[in-house]
Amino acid sequence: MLTKSPEALKTIGEVAKELNLVEEETGKPKTHILRFWEKEFPQLKPKLRAKGRRYYTAENIKVLKKIYFLLKDKGLTIKGAKKVMQKNVNDIQVDDFDRQDINSQTLFDKKNKLIKIKKIINDIKNLT
Repeated sequence: MLTKSPEALKTIGEVAKELNLVEEETGKPKTHILRFWEKEFPQLKPKLRAKGRRYYTAENIKVLKKIYFLLKDKGLTIKGAKKVMQKNVNDIQVDDFDRQDINSQTLFDKKNKLIKIKKIINDIKNLT
């Protein structure tokens, strides 16, 4: 499978997968979330091509990662994330944003481990 260069434009599905916005059961990308964020955050402006297809630049993806971080990792509301984004339009840095030990994938992995542990505990309880 060919991989795109970091500078290449990416489709909405590719970006959703990169941000781990994927349905667990079906594996389909949750593209509706990205379209919603476009309406809420004016800083996010993907390129629209023929038939309205969205293509995201590396800069768009950087903004999306910041929005994701604020909403999912930091737990801000849309309103709170908008305030932070308005203050930091040109400055993509946010406290902890670039820390490697705090990211959504790490938290997602830890959550899955805890779910498995809870299931094992419940199975043991049901045996007695």
